[in-house]
Amino acid sequence: MDEVKPRDQDKPGRHTGRPLDPTRDQAILEAALRGLAELGYDRLSMEEIATRARAGKGALYRRWPSKAALVVDAIVAWREAQAPITAPDTGSLRGDLDAMVDAVPEFDDATRRQVGVFAGLATAASRDPELKQALADQVLGRPRRLLAEVFERARRRGEIPPDRDLELVPDIIIGLNLTRVMVGEVPDREHVERVLNTIIYPLLTTSPT
Repeated sequence: MDEVKPRDQDKPGRHTGRPLDPTRDQAILEAALRGLAELGYDRLSMEEIATRARAGKGALYRRWPSKAALVVDAIVAWREAQAPITAPDTGSLRGDLDAMVDAVPEFDDATRRQVGVFAGLATAASRDPELKQALADQVLGRPRRLLAEVFERARRRGEIPPDRDLELVPDIIIGLNLTRVMVGEVPDREHVERVLNTIIYPLLTTSPT
């Protein structure tokens, strides 16, 4: 498994007293991912994660308020380690879409298995409101905001009609990628290129008749 690094921003429930050892964050995040892969979300517990990380359960709760928050942080950190999500700004919509395609990593077999594990979180989220909200805010919210930023810049440049409703376009991209994940496949470079060039670019730039 690739090294998983914690995100820079503060997490809910962060301890405000004695500084925490950041190297423990990494060990805990990696333990959460291993546990998720082997046990699934429902069977995974904070006690199990603490045991795998060789840490006390209190060390986990000083960093994360719940299992849902910890697991989602672990997924986000894993994703950033694979390929950090950024909003390209090449000066044109076409260039930005090409940059998104180029940023898609080449997935190995281990990565494909891990993505399959994440697909199971959708079922767990239907039973766990906290997990559902954390996934919406952290796993889906950031790419949604970055895509909206790219499209809004293109509209200001005049590449997208000014009256085009852009609100749902990021969700179309994310939804098509999630559909692929749900059937056990990863959204690889070829898939992302097809989505962006055959669906999204014409949708954004073609004037309605």
